[in-house]
Amino acid sequence: MFGKQIGIDLGTVNVIVYVRGKGIVLNEPSVVAISRTDNKILAVGNDARAMLGRTPETIEVSRPMRDGVIADYVVTEAMLRYFVSKVCRRLERRPEVMVSVPVGVTTVESRAVRDAAVQAGARVAYLIPEPLAAALGADMPIGTPTGNMIVDIGGGACEAAVISMCGIVVSSSVRVAGIKLDESIATYVRRKYNLAIGDQTAEQIKIAIGSALPMEEEQSIEVRGRDQVAGLPRTIKLTSTEVTDAMSEPLAAIATTVRAVLEKTPPELASDIIDRGMVMAGGSSLLRNIDRFITEQTGVPAHVAQDPIICTALGAGRGLEHLPLLRRSLESI
Repeated sequence: MFGKQIGIDLGTVNVIVYVRGKGIVLNEPSVVAISRTDNKILAVGNDARAMLGRTPETIEVSRPMRDGVIADYVVTEAMLRYFVSKVCRRLERRPEVMVSVPVGVTTVESRAVRDAAVQAGARVAYLIPEPLAAALGADMPIGTPTGNMIVDIGGGACEAAVISMCGIVVSSSVRVAGIKLDESIATYVRRKYNLAIGDQTAEQIKIAIGSALPMEEEQSIEVRGRDQVAGLPRTIKLTSTEVTDAMSEPLAAIATTVRAVLEKTPPELASDIIDRGMVMAGGSSLLRNIDRFITEQTGVPAHVAQDPIICTALGAGRGLEHLPLLRRSLESI
């Protein structure tokens, strides 16, 4: 069966693919470049991301996934087909595929993901809730009758869930995550400095000096953009304190979501979570001091998983290995 089972984290920002027996084999941006003249796909993944904000009117570069769900079915199917065929080039049989989806997706949304995976070349496609996949990937003991809390902060959505006996007991999600953090930085720079910057520049600022809490030693970065008054290129200096202030609103929304789950958690499971703390997964959990920020906001210890970016893809792959145990949770999607 090795190599015939594939776990896919179909994210808003990245698509990560895990193949059983081989590990993570693909991690590329979920970006597609399309020709507007004949609707042909020109590039997918890294090649398409390099074109973001740099194309003529005849080429459209877009993310077919928004807030963790399919926004453009046709483009998502083409993107999935490209990635699955890239991974399965050497496979004789069509693979079993498990795709992660947000908690609380509608029947229409889940059918769209499943159909896209089958059309892309899967023999059979299962769907797994993202927090459950992230918890599996983070090696949490979710099969035991104890409370395990996971906070998955990706690119499009933040999902928090309490898991026990391979099932989600309580969950909550908000469509605020990495992309909203980038947007808040771009908005701040535009309002304070009258400087227009692109999404990629905002993301680079977040990675370079972004922090959920003020840093002990303030850092700064030079930012280049277009002056909105003069219309000419200009450079400014931005400090880490300013970036922290800029991100305060989306970070508060994330903390509110985590608190909402803790408030709804049954007392027995809540005591387990206080003892063990919560685990943070997803690319945006790499933001400096976000674990300390969540701990301050909730009073519950939070720590970041070992490989937060690949947790969900890893868990989706492992989900196929533990299919009999997970079947109850998967059937509810």
